[in-house]
Amino acid sequence: MTKQTAQLTIDGNTFALPICESTTGEKALDIRGLLRDTGCITLDSGYMNTGSCQSQITYLDGEKGILRYRGYEVADLAEHCQFIEVAYLLLTGELPTAIELAQFKNDMTKFALIHEDMIHFFDHFPPKASPMSILSTMVGTLHDFYPEMDLDEDPYGGITTTTARLLSKTRTIAAFSYKKNMGHPLAYPRPDLSYCSNFLYMMFDRPNLPYTIEPVLVSALNKLLILHADHEQNCSTSTVRLVGSAGVRLYPSISAGISALWGPLHGGASAAVMRMLEKIYADGMNYDKYIEMAKDPGNPYRLTGFGHRVYKTYDPRATIIKKTCHEVLSTLKISDPLLDIALELEERVGNDEYFQKRNLYPNVDFYSGIIYRAMGIPTNMFTVMFALGRLPGWISHWQEMNLGKDSSRIGRPRQVYSGIPTRSFVPLGERH
Repeated sequence: MTKQTAQLTIDGNTFALPICESTTGEKALDIRGLLRDTGCITLDSGYMNTGSCQSQITYLDGEKGILRYRGYEVADLAEHCQFIEVAYLLLTGELPTAIELAQFKNDMTKFALIHEDMIHFFDHFPPKASPMSILSTMVGTLHDFYPEMDLDEDPYGGITTTTARLLSKTRTIAAFSYKKNMGHPLAYPRPDLSYCSNFLYMMFDRPNLPYTIEPVLVSALNKLLILHADHEQNCSTSTVRLVGSAGVRLYPSISAGISALWGPLHGGASAAVMRMLEKIYADGMNYDKYIEMAKDPGNPYRLTGFGHRVYKTYDPRATIIKKTCHEVLSTLKISDPLLDIALELEERVGNDEYFQKRNLYPNVDFYSGIIYRAMGIPTNMFTVMFALGRLPGWISHWQEMNLGKDSSRIGRPRQVYSGIPTRSFVPLGERH
């Protein structure tokens, strides 16, 4: 906290608001005493200018296109790390040593199976139940099958039985939710496979059709999970923190985050991109039609996958994903017309002054769906993949919130009431 203050004048009375400065230079007005001192609250729909916490996990600068986990550039982590290394980094604050990583891998193997009674739950979902519905429900029930958090273990810091179990079992539940949706028999995890290889195996191996694990797909999935691992105070992460502030334990807090991610304005973006590309393809690749629709101020249509609520330049994650997308399709010799449409659409939008002035560049969702499509992952699983990647970020924020100096405060936003001030009650027989 700096000694600087901002002056706020209300009805001729001046109040001093402390200025809080981050380690990277951003400044924030500390208004925690605003209501007490002035009798006023702030109004900030969507919390776009409100910092809900102080966090040491992720740094994001949308103006400059910077994204760092615990100080490391996300591009370096995606290029050189395994997903579970990045999960370890987010949870502990440091990249693991060789010994620590080996132990963490061992934990992932040890906790990969889910309780056999939980497997019966899959039989009672409707045949075409949403994989996100299954995932949210099953993660919530982990609290009942593995109640160690209510016993002796402290779940609030770093790698614990609770966090390792959640990371490993969620991967299994995600794969099983796909199997349930497809009506295929389950493929149990193998101890000899890595985190990402195991997931692909559990998704696609079948009794009479063994699955061949392609290294390029393992590498692509690893990058996708890393790039989605955390993204500051987004909707689902803030949900995990807000739910957790009520004293809710880890598993149901994460379940709430999954439900928030399910929204089409949040985790459903990559699926929406695929639907847009498919629509353009079905319409004879009439790019101009859709570009002009997006530019028309009287038309609500928007080009999905362009622009971001935070980034005002090229999404740093999109650069990595675009390259990875080309690697996957060229290695597997996949010719996908949707990729050609995506490339052409990106070029046309990039050369259009309308989109340039509004800083509408491709975001991470623009190419990720094409990679998932190449893997054989259906559109209704895209948000599940997002949840699998975001899991270590959610856990880290839940832990940080519970260890912070404001951990005893339940989240309780205020409102500005805009309804009828007061009314006289009218008995039933006298109402007209």
